[in-house]
Amino acid sequence: MYIYNVTINVETTILNEWENWMKQQHIPDVLATGMFTKCIIHRVMVEEEQGVTFAVQYSAKDLQSIKLYQEMYAPELKRQTAQKFGDKCVAFRTVLQEIQSFEM
Repeated sequence: MYIYNVTINVETTILNEWENWMKQQHIPDVLATGMFTKCIIHRVMVEEEQGVTFAVQYSAKDLQSIKLYQEMYAPELKRQTAQKFGDKCVAFRTVLQEIQSFEM
């Protein structure tokens, strides 16, 4: 399995609006592309001077799905985010490959 991880720092002035928009609009739009099987939102538990940081993780069955998403859908979805929130949220993206899972 592969994870498309988006780490986002959100200014506190837009936090509620951003969270609602992510849950009601953006994440459903990303999942509707068919490139991902699920999404998990994590709050990064660090003290910061500005904003709140989240890790939004989209699960994909293969690397090709992530590449197709990045080519076909990500530019427009990033544009929509920038248009709505401007520089009040800053994101960086990483791709993770699951090597092995351990459970108790």
